[in-house]
Amino acid sequence: MSDGFPGLPSLNALRVFEVVARHLNFRLAAEELGVTQAAVAQQVRGLEASLNLRLFERMSRGLALTDAGRAYSSSIRSALGMIDEATRLLRPQTAHLTVSVTPTFASKWLIPRLGTFAQSHPDIDLRVLATDRLSHFSTDGVDLAVRYGTPEFGAGLNSELLMEQRIVAVASPTLVAASEIPVSFEQLQDFTMLHDAHDFWPQYLAQLFPRHVQPTAKNLRFNQTSLAIDAAVNGQGIALASMAFVHHDIRAGRLVQVFAQQLQLEKAFYLVWPRKGQQSSSLSEVKHWLKQQADNS
Repeated sequence: MSDGFPGLPSLNALRVFEVVARHLNFRLAAEELGVTQAAVAQQVRGLEASLNLRLFERMSRGLALTDAGRAYSSSIRSALGMIDEATRLLRPQTAHLTVSVTPTFASKWLIPRLGTFAQSHPDIDLRVLATDRLSHFSTDGVDLAVRYGTPEFGAGLNSELLMEQRIVAVASPTLVAASEIPVSFEQLQDFTMLHDAHDFWPQYLAQLFPRHVQPTAKNLRFNQTSLAIDAAVNGQGIALASMAFVHHDIRAGRLVQVFAQQLQLEKAFYLVWPRKGQQSSSLSEVKHWLKQQADNS
């Protein structure tokens, strides 16, 4: 039975040899390895002595591989590559993926679901970039975005429907319990209307009470939907928001749907990502997970 590899040179010496063979320069090899030139030269001399042959020709302007050195460097490079691959397979690297969403989408839809993602995808390091600014995929390092609108979103971009936009009116159960749920246009005037930047109230009321002009009810205005939802949870009025953003609050009893009426919009939430040749497995997994969550919401 063999005792292993008794003729195998030092793996450290072989690593130094591979770097020197690539650079054909002791100084550059030493910089890559983070050691001194003297240490590199010593490793090469020791390897040549153990093999009893010369691997390099010392030239006035640097180094050149001998015929034996050239053949050996090719084999050693392949062998070290196999060792590197085997090590990476043994210890898979965490995949980093950045998804860009609006602050409301992050706080009201994505964050409540992230716990299940971390459990089911421990090998993906997901970074959430929450901003109202339209992120650029290359300059901001974004791999995937959730955007509200209608296709097309831009040249060189793929898009896929994530979920439709269904707008509902919601309020705190304490607010509608204290004064009955408004069933008429006149009763609605007793409530404060909570607006966001989308300002869906005129369109919503035109469907709900088509024979009435715009109401004179009290109004509070916010620049983000999440703030209007929070104000509704705190009993400050009635908010309009996507059902996807208030689903958890309704199930938890923090909000109730005031009217059965839903406003279906042409614009929707889409997954958007750069059109590249090869799509990474982590991007495919995150897209699949997001679509699953949307289907279940």
